[in-house]
Formats: sequence, structure tokens, C-alpha cells
Amino acid sequence: MTAPGPLDSAAVVDAMAADLRSADYTTDGVAGLLGADANAAFSRGLWWSALRATEAAAPDRQRLATLVRLFLLGADVPTDRVERAMPTAGIDALLAGGVVEAGGPATLRAALDVRPHGGARDFLVVSDLDAAVRPGAVRHDHVLGIGGASVSLAHAVIRSPVGRALDLGTGCGIQALHLDGHCEEIVGTDTNERALRVAAATARLNGMSWDLRQGSLFEPVAGERFDLIVSNPPFVVGVGALDYQYRDSGMAGDALCRTIVEQVADHLEPGGTAQVMANWIVHDGHDWRLRVREWLADSGLHAWVVQREFADPISYVSLWTSDAGEPPAEAARRGGQWLDWFDAEGIAGIGMGMITVRAPGVGESRPADQVFEEITGAGEALTGPEVAAFFARREYLHDTDDDRLLATRLSTAPVFLEEQFLPGPDGWQTIGAAVRRPGGPAAVIGVDEVSRALLAGCRGEVPLGTLIDLLATFHDVDASALATAAIPVVREAIGRGILYEAR
Repeated sequence: MTAPGPLDSAAVVDAMAADLRSADYTTDGVAGLLGADANAAFSRGLWWSALRATEAAAPDRQRLATLVRLFLLGADVPTDRVERAMPTAGIDALLAGGVVEAGGPATLRAALDVRPHGGARDFLVVSDLDAAVRPGAVRHDHVLGIGGASVSLAHAVIRSPVGRALDLGTGCGIQALHLDGHCEEIVGTDTNERALRVAAATARLNGMSWDLRQGSLFEPVAGERFDLIVSNPPFVVGVGALDYQYRDSGMAGDALCRTIVEQVADHLEPGGTAQVMANWIVHDGHDWRLRVREWLADSGLHAWVVQREFADPISYVSLWTSDAGEPPAEAARRGGQWLDWFDAEGIAGIGMGMITVRAPGVGESRPADQVFEEITGAGEALTGPEVAAFFARREYLHDTDDDRLLATRLSTAPVFLEEQFLPGPDGWQTIGAAVRRPGGPAAVIGVDEVSRALLAGCRGEVPLGTLIDLLATFHDVDASALATAAIPVVREAIGRGILYEAR
């Protein structure tokens, strides 16, 4: 067990919360202190301009400047300044509990990462210091803080109000923080006992209470079901070692993610949703979709599986060895063994992305509808509203047969028509055209002259069948043949959110 500290003391955590809030230690407060340029540079990992900004802080912002230097910039701060910044908690309690530690003469430095995090409201998040601000490798039970994967998952989670939610592999509690705003009950699990203590402190700092349980995968919630399950698990693909709990599952390859996907249906209420950040192996000469499709084959779940990135073995291993902060020689040794294993397994790279599944509702007879896509555009990140709309559109398409669709008035969403040209003997020649819905992941379809006119005509005024008849007359083609050709295009456009039923 970890030695007692403020992470176990409600009084000390409450005192820390009071000190941080009264000093305006929030995302807006920090941004205002640093200024737009220094804050933007800091978000890109450039520290010196932020440090300079704290040195120039006005007298009434000195407490905030001290907290920024201490917790965000990893600087040694004079003890008397820390005491003035956190008078309610007090230096002795912070030292005894491992929130701060002795630095140089008469200075203190942070021993934990405590930082503001924006969301539906402003949060405070506790985690361990990452390798960038502390010497040596991180500890075996290191508790990861706010990272790219956790932020991506938080953005992608559907925020409809639900009863029970499960944060599988909660870590420091980032997902649970966001769940608190729309879930009546939150259960968080983790194999790492230290992570659960940190998550409990994060919850209390924000005035929340979660049901935190220790254990692997679904063991702590055996026999229970949830309306929403989210997971940013230790998904790193490797040899099956358990060097660092935040990244390693102890299961070889991508077995952890496969196990979660294969077991999640047993823990979803009818109509419930699960959203999982995952990595998967891509073997030489194989389509990544085939592997993940195997995981879902017998689940009976509707699914949207999106590969956002693909990493070659060297890039992948380099990322995770540097992330741990190991000495160069140790990182090289471990990286070499890791790459040897990749070679032996015939692994061409690792796919990274999001698996969202939905359980059939009560009485639903629709067959499992599973879509696998590669969506890598910078402006096409998954968001909660887009994920929810995707599943709603897929259900609509299943429930709407062609005859009903032809009788429906459709409208076109705000879109751009994009054309590609090549120079030719007679000037610029059009070689292709597409309609794109800005901000929608994979919300683009190729169009020809007729389908382009069809989309332009969908203004919610006349049924689709009438519009097709008008186009058939204009182009002097058979209306039935045009309808047969147009229906798949229309269905694709509805699936991409480019067309929708007018109300």
C-alpha cells in the first residue's frame, strides 16, 4: 500500500481545492496570466515563455503565478511563496503527503501534477508528473495525466443523460469528470491501486463522488450492466510485459482491446453504448478491418470502428519508450527487443482509433450493423454529437425502405461542392467532384452532374420521387432507371449527414 497522504485525507484535499480555486487556478485564469502568445506556446510544449510570464505577474496574481510555476512548469519555488499560495493546506501537510517535495535550498517542487482542465465546467486533475518534468523513468504504477488519447475520447463520448456509466481503466479520472455532468451514477475501475487513490482525489477536488473499484477488465463489475461504458485502457501493443501499468496490460499483442470488445456486450443495457480507445495489430499484407471485424463478429452489436492513425513499428516503439523517460541505453535495449518481437510476429504497424458499439434496444430485430472506416483528416475528429448522429442515421436508413424514401422530402445540409481540375488542350478540365459537409468525419461523397443537381434540388420542398421525375424529364432519361441509380447515392448522402429528412 502507498503511504498515507493527502490523497487519503479529505480535509487536506478540501484545503487544496480551496487554495487553488481562490487563486483562480483555472484554465481561463492560467491563460489570462500567461497571455495569448505564451499560453499558445505552452500548449505546444514550449515552456520558457510561460516561465517568463509568471515572473512578470502583477502583485495580485502572484499566488496564481506561484501555482503555475510549481505545478505546470516544474520549477523550484521558494518555500515562503508556496506557503502564501496555499495557506489553507499548509506546507507541512503538502510535504508529508507527497504533493510537494524539497527542491534546492529553501525551495519546493511539485511531486504531483495538479492542473486545470476545461470541459463542460472547469476541472482540477491530479496525476503523476510525466517524464518531461522529472528526472529518470516514471514509476511502475505511474498515473498518467491528461493526454491526447484521453482528450480525444472525452470529445467523442455521447453526452446524452443516462443512469449508470462505467469508466473502465479510469486512471486519474479524466473520463469520470466528464461523465459526471450527464450520468446519475459513475463506477470507475482500475488495476492500479495508486490510480484509484489519485482518481478519488480528483473527484473530491471537483466536489464529486464516484464508486471506485480495483480489478482487471470487467471483474469488478461482474454481473452488472451500464447505459454507457467508456474506456481508455492500457492498450499499448507489446510482448505482454507489465513494465508500466498506465500503458502495459500484461497481455501480449492487442489481446486487451480484443477482450474488452468481446466482453462488453455482456455489460451493456439494451440500447447502451460503449466507446473504447484501442490499438490493433496490422499484419503484413492484411487489411486492418479484418482483424477488428473478428472481434465483433459474434457480438450482435452495432458498431462504428474508425482508424485515426497508423504507426510503423519504429515510430510506435519510439513513442512509448520515450514516453517512459528511461535512460537512453535502457530505452534502446527495450526498443530493440520490442522491434524483434514485431518482426517475429510479422507486424507491419499498429492501427489506432476508436471503437464505438451500441447494444440493440428492447424488441429490436435489426441485424448487427457494423461500419469500419479510416478517417485521418485533421478536421475530422470524432465528436459526441457526430457519433450519436451516425447511429441515428444508420437506424433511420434501416427503417426507411426505398418507397418511403421516394415519398420523403429531403434537405441538404450546409455543404461545399469541391471540384478537381487538370490542365488540358482546351484549358482546365474537370476530373472529379465531391460534396463535403464541413466538420463531419468522412462526410463526403463523390458526385456526377446528375447527383450534383439532385443534391442541389433537395430543399425540403418536394418528395424525392418528384424531384427525380423532374430530373429525368430534364435529362431525357427513364425515371425508374434514374431512381434505381439515385437511391444508393441518396442513402450514402443520408448516412454521411449530407441529406436529412425535412420536418
